[in-house]
Amino acid sequence: MTTPVPDLSAIHEFLLCPTPDAWIQAALAEPELMLVDHANCEKKAAGTALNLMFRYLDNFDLLNKMSRLAREELRHFEQVLAIMKKRGIVYPHISASRYAAGLRQQVRSAEPGRLVDTLICGAIIEARSCERFARIAPHLDEELQKFYLSLLKSEARHFRDYLTLAQRATNEDIQPRVQQLLEVERDLVQSADGDFRFHSGVPAGT
Repeated sequence: MTTPVPDLSAIHEFLLCPTPDAWIQAALAEPELMLVDHANCEKKAAGTALNLMFRYLDNFDLLNKMSRLAREELRHFEQVLAIMKKRGIVYPHISASRYAAGLRQQVRSAEPGRLVDTLICGAIIEARSCERFARIAPHLDEELQKFYLSLLKSEARHFRDYLTLAQRATNEDIQPRVQQLLEVERDLVQSADGDFRFHSGVPAGT
């Protein structure tokens, strides 16, 4: 049975650029590394949600959304681990990509800007993850293709949840700030990276 692909038009309209073809080729050349870093990304996503839950105890909407999101991300982590174990892939320590760090460098230090920016960055990361799962899935073996396509619905929902929470965290229109952070994200995606990671930019030398 073919896994249905949800409508990702909102994701594509949101992001300022598609994943470069050179990243697809790098991912296909290093499938084990892609899975290792994918596992790391799921852990980090759960950690981000938990950190927000500890920091903003007075925001019940955020607490509920982040609790659900953390559980889902940890479930995805377990699924990636199961695939890695089945394929005999070891789980080494690898360096983080500059992608998430590059976005979070832009986060303002004072509230509510800090919360707004953190949530917008979360939305951008989830949107890019969703877009990359959809881009790489057709090129993968049947098991991985089915798994990656199964992640699209939850990643798209996480994207929407983060954006909604960001707008609720301030009385100001967040769109100008979203645009600023999306421009940073576009530069990270389109510029050269020395090491391949799930969220890396264009492989150096291509």
